[in-house]
Amino acid sequence: MRIVQLRKSRLFKLIAAALCLIPLIYILFLQTGHEDLKFSAFNSQKIKSKPVLVTELGNFEPRNIPERTGPGEGGKPHILRDDQQNDASQALTEFGMNMVCSDEISMSRSIPDTRMPECKHWNYPEDLPRASVIIVFHNEGWSTLLRTVHSVINRSPPQFLEEVLLVDDFSNKEHLKGKLEQYITRFDGKVRLIRNKEREGLIRTRSYGAREAKGEVILFLDAHCEVNVNWLPPLLAPIYRDRSTMTVPVIDGVDFKTFEYRPVYQGGHHYRGIFEWGMLYKENELSQREAKRREHNSEPYKSPTHAGGLFAINREYFLSIGAYDPGLLVWGGENFELSFKIWQCGGSIEWVPCSRVGHVYRGFMPYNFGKLAQKKKGPLVTINYKRVIETWFDDKFKEYFYTREPLARYLDMGDINDQLALKEKLKCKNFEWFMENVAYDVYDKFPPLPPNLHWGEIRSVALASLCWDTLGQDAPTFINVYDCLDDNSNAELSQLIRLNAKGQLGVGERCIEGDSQGIKLVFCRLGTVDGPWQYDEISRTLLHRVLKKCVALHPQTSHLSLMPCDPVNTYQQWTFKELHPKY
Repeated sequence: MRIVQLRKSRLFKLIAAALCLIPLIYILFLQTGHEDLKFSAFNSQKIKSKPVLVTELGNFEPRNIPERTGPGEGGKPHILRDDQQNDASQALTEFGMNMVCSDEISMSRSIPDTRMPECKHWNYPEDLPRASVIIVFHNEGWSTLLRTVHSVINRSPPQFLEEVLLVDDFSNKEHLKGKLEQYITRFDGKVRLIRNKEREGLIRTRSYGAREAKGEVILFLDAHCEVNVNWLPPLLAPIYRDRSTMTVPVIDGVDFKTFEYRPVYQGGHHYRGIFEWGMLYKENELSQREAKRREHNSEPYKSPTHAGGLFAINREYFLSIGAYDPGLLVWGGENFELSFKIWQCGGSIEWVPCSRVGHVYRGFMPYNFGKLAQKKKGPLVTINYKRVIETWFDDKFKEYFYTREPLARYLDMGDINDQLALKEKLKCKNFEWFMENVAYDVYDKFPPLPPNLHWGEIRSVALASLCWDTLGQDAPTFINVYDCLDDNSNAELSQLIRLNAKGQLGVGERCIEGDSQGIKLVFCRLGTVDGPWQYDEISRTLLHRVLKKCVALHPQTSHLSLMPCDPVNTYQQWTFKELHPKY
């Protein structure tokens, strides 16, 4: 009996010793290069919870919001008195928005909750990452800038808001100097201000802000926004689960004259960002293919691209993919560059219906770009687009861009070798993959473009100094003839017209049509790339194939019209003169 007990005692000691050795053996195992096991073990401890739809109010929904009264409260329009209209007009000229109106509205005004009702019933993880909200500004109006800050402070759970980082792109207005520095002290360090030493433009200033930010997530806002109820947790939750996800709020509109806050999108409809082949940002209603991936209508959904102004992204991830291309100047194209880079290099973009942010759409841009605009010859935005497509498009898709924007072939985009090297380093997929798997609905509105047969000035044979010209006016408008610009280096974009192989005449993204009233610049029919025009190289006439008439120039009025074709009439004869700008 004693022997049996002794054996049991020894067995228990051996088992206990073995159990004590297991952690040591496990540690030694991990240190011998078994990275797959190490990664799995790490991930098993990092399983992240998902947002959960509940019947009661969600965990970060505000309770008992007090009612407010005053100018613009509830997002209602604020109408100025008649004796204020002159000052309002001056403010519109200076800031591109009615600052007289804005200044009479509280920095902490109430706005309508524009979310769908389901959004009020989401519980989000309690350990979401902390965010730095980065606001870049240049000569911004006082109250619009500070209302953006107050709305972020007032409507963000403080445990998820690391800071509001104001980044001044070399403003010269007095109210944005010492007065601003003094004002933000009331936020007890939650709001920081840093300044550029010279004008850098939006793109480079945002990258500077990202490098200086302290939060795990960086969240970019324009300087004239108002964030809505419980806007922040829905943007952070997808990034919390996958650091390579960019999230985008749904944008509401704030009127630049009355500051009325109202939805931009029709209720119950979801949209996502796409583009046309000239690289203008467009949107398309959410496809059934994407909608079916979600269990609830208020959940985030995938989008090929975004408008560019408002989004959230993991800071380390943003910097690891090169932030913005530093060769992009001022603004324009950065939204596409970042979107293509994220998708083609392994990340994703999600629009978040339960995060709403109001944005003031200015009547016009109230300032120029000074020396920044002189660094390159030609349209800066088109140069930026060229950098983006030469980096991220395949050859076939590049031709669609150059068909839509022939002038771009002559523009100096600078060196993109670093961007191509980054693309190689990140092992990014090609653009064909992106179009087939992500941006497939671009084709719904913007089919592949047939090649151009002609591009350049359309000159009259009878009066050789006159060319077709839109004068830069948007559609719908009449096209008439004006003096041609013989100097290629000063070619007017409004005189550069293309005729494609399917009979479409176009200027920019607009088309040229003809009827009994004359020749008109119109909106192209969505989903089409054809047109009614046929140019005869021998007779040099431009025939409207549907109406069976030719374009004629009136000798006295310089008015363009459709007339019965007369191939020997020089007032019905036209030549295309292709330009080779010396940029």
